[in-house]
Amino acid sequence: MENRNAIFSFDTRPSDSPYVDAIWQTQSDAGGEFMSIAETNWGMVITKQAGKISMTIRGAETQASPAPIPPNADFIGIVFKLGTLMPHLPPLQLVDNGINLPEANSNSFWFNGSAWQFPNYDNVDVFVNRLVREGILAYEPIVQTALHGHKKDISLRSVQRRFLRATGITHGTVYQIKRAHQALSLLENGASILDTVERLGYADQPHLTRSLKRFMGQTPAQILRVATSSK
Repeated sequence: MENRNAIFSFDTRPSDSPYVDAIWQTQSDAGGEFMSIAETNWGMVITKQAGKISMTIRGAETQASPAPIPPNADFIGIVFKLGTLMPHLPPLQLVDNGINLPEANSNSFWFNGSAWQFPNYDNVDVFVNRLVREGILAYEPIVQTALHGHKKDISLRSVQRRFLRATGITHGTVYQIKRAHQALSLLENGASILDTVERLGYADQPHLTRSLKRFMGQTPAQILRVATSSK
């Protein structure tokens, strides 16, 4: 199994919304299975397959895990910024989990007591703006404050509690996952294992191996082998 980027070809664009990191779309051909890698950000995914459309809310993923690939499907994804949350859906409930929202009709789904039309790749920002207007999306500024190391006049324990409540994961977990993503990128671009260890501050090679196996689903040697064979 490979990571998702090795299987899917993504079109990605920025968003006008301050609540969104990115918007993406992709397609699948044959079905099968791929390795879903760890991600710090939660999101929403629209899947269109065999004439049916569905909406899924997925939380942060704290470890790599195999996931099915629906055959002949189109996908649109919204990646929300760390700190963006839905107060009526606590992030802790979404970690390593997904919620499929019920269908209202062929073009809409039920969410928070109302029918919502499925957005397309071009009008996702309109959809997100409506979520904000109706109070379904909120933002916890302490998250970015903590990520950038800025101090506020509140205790560390309060920062940690608010960070966890807003993201569903700890600041330490965010750091570990982001560092594993950096390690994956370095290795895929030709860096050696020892250079990756040194550049990203891993204690030693076994530490890097454990991290990548947990978060990316592959060892450094496996990543290098795939990267070499694809050149």
